[in-house]
Amino acid sequence: MERAEKREFVAEMKDTLSGAGSIVVAQYTGLTVAEMTEFRASMRAAGGTVKVAKNRLVKLALEGSEAESMSEYLTGPTLLAYAEDPVAAPKAASDFAKKNEKLVVLGGAMGATALDPNGVKALASLPSLDELRGKLIGMITTPAQRIAMVTKAPAGQVARVIGAYSSKEAA
Repeated sequence: MERAEKREFVAEMKDTLSGAGSIVVAQYTGLTVAEMTEFRASMRAAGGTVKVAKNRLVKLALEGSEAESMSEYLTGPTLLAYAEDPVAAPKAASDFAKKNEKLVVLGGAMGATALDPNGVKALASLPSLDELRGKLIGMITTPAQRIAMVTKAPAGQVARVIGAYSSKEAA
């Protein structure tokens, strides 16, 4: 890679990582191509991206950014997993690491907050934005349903009383 290409890569990586909700750094020593492809597919399904890059170039991209503190994890063969949703990348990386012990989560960052492996696991245990939105909509619609049931109840009682009188007269 020539110097101009490296400068372009660092600038592109800086833009990409600054827009990420969370970034996970993991070691991938021993993963086969098929396992790495499976990991990339699971990350893509979660809305994230996996990037393998030279540690020195990634450190240059992190300089001056909020996530600069995670550069300490960039030693040896590492990969970056990132997504706009702060929970997506940690969740996909943690799930894959549970199935395959060759992927070792080293840490990461969420904005200016540095995450150790336990922090990444804790973030992975949180519900995603879509799940939170679903719960919020459910909480909003439940009171409306209850109000509708309460307002319908008196009309239903009147109808049952009239029905009882009509069946009593018929008998």
